[in-house]
Amino acid sequence: MIQLAVQTTSFDEFVAEIPEKSAYRYELHEGEVIEMPKPRGKHSQIASFITIELGIEIRRLELPYFIPTDFIVKSVDSQSGFEPDVTIANEQSLKDESRWEQESIITLGNTIPLVIEIVSTNWQDDYWNKFSAYQELGIAEYWIVDYLGLGGRRFIGNPKQPTISICQLVDGEYDVQLFRAGDILRSAIFPELKVTANQIFSL
Repeated sequence: MIQLAVQTTSFDEFVAEIPEKSAYRYELHEGEVIEMPKPRGKHSQIASFITIELGIEIRRLELPYFIPTDFIVKSVDSQSGFEPDVTIANEQSLKDESRWEQESIITLGNTIPLVIEIVSTNWQDDYWNKFSAYQELGIAEYWIVDYLGLGGRRFIGNPKQPTISICQLVDGEYDVQLFRAGDILRSAIFPELKVTANQIFSL
């Protein structure tokens, strides 16, 4: 039996080929270009709500953070490139990001204190691929906002229900805490944040 080599796309090829104007977002998953619709409806509302709440905390605490748009997070192995739903970036770390100014590419985990993905039908990407990639990069905190309860039972329990997983890096591995219903989210990056899971789920 003859096995045909699978054609993969390099990270640099992917970046060069992304259309400037499109109705889709594009990510690179282990060498495969994935076309995804841009967030709409409740997905977009949730991203907006979280962005506003975190922006208020950044301003109130006068933190050296900002919330970038239209950028790519490059994986350690250069096989993947992601465009998260919400990202907190550290302005002070940008001096070490050689591809930021010209290409809006982030390659270092310490530039990103917090990254957030809002789950849609391709939930495996958020719970498997991105979980592993963000952990390997050393991103301190990763939220998985599963407002429809789509994730596998091993991730959100049985019976399935809307769940926010907050993954915090401890000794190089993510420690995961689950938040549901009226739970107040507990973030190490924003310890004074007072947002409940229900505030997000009820949008």
